[in-house]
Amino acid sequence: MISYSCETHINQALDMFVAETEEFPILDKVSEEEKLSTKCSYCEEHATYIVSSK
Repeated sequence: MISYSCETHINQALDMFVAETEEFPILDKVSEEEKLSTKCSYCEEHATYIVSSK
């Protein structure tokens, strides 16, 4: 599972990831190149973080 999140929704993204996968999430920053085209999974803002598993 991969989720993209802005600064505002990072807590929600982490909570949802743990609830759905029951795994510890890995939090990475979206690269500057990807940031322009990647939207938050919870709103229309540009994503700042990637929440994923191994």
